[in-house]
Amino acid sequence: MIKLVAFDLDGTIGDTIPMCLKALKKAATPYATLHEVSENDIIETFGLNEKGMIKKLVGNNWKNALDDFYVIYEQMHIMCPHPFCGIAELIEKLKKKSILIALVTGKGEKSCAITLRQFNMGTCFDKVKTGNPFKNNKAENFRELLADYKLQPDEMIYIGDAVSDIVSCREVGIRCLSASWATSCWDAQKLEAHNAGNVFNSIVSLECYLMRLTNIGM
Repeated sequence: MIKLVAFDLDGTIGDTIPMCLKALKKAATPYATLHEVSENDIIETFGLNEKGMIKKLVGNNWKNALDDFYVIYEQMHIMCPHPFCGIAELIEKLKKKSILIALVTGKGEKSCAITLRQFNMGTCFDKVKTGNPFKNNKAENFRELLADYKLQPDEMIYIGDAVSDIVSCREVGIRCLSASWATSCWDAQKLEAHNAGNVFNSIVSLECYLMRLTNIGM
């Protein structure tokens, strides 16, 4: 029986990835010594939080670039003022079924707080687990959630938009439901190849699935 549903943030709760890319590029480029920072440069650092990403992008000047990033990121959030339509309502429906709700994101604590404040979702989650500057730590965060709530892996589900989310879930033995509803989702075909039968292209279809699943257990 499912007792905990955890969500990713970027690309799952909101269409924030284009904004993140623009903010990171604008913050990092003035401090990069060799060339203008490209989106591909940034994408290669995915899996780390913003501190780790900026360290890789600019090297020694990372502290100034990181300070600039937080200012730029908050200013740019006007590009993505709201979460995806229906996601907050889905969370409330799950809560009414006494399902625990967590957020597990690769973002750092500060940028995560900025986005949750902008989305008016600061109180939506029972626990929030954020990223690491040195490695993708989602599997570690999943293990911590299972331990925190004394759950077995088959009692938890994670909803994320990346192939790396599928890999992290399998490392821990929890089921991953893949979100492909973001306009920024460039991995839709890869998601289906790695997670066939568990890819959802709308929040409505995910909600139908979760409502059935939480009614009958698993």
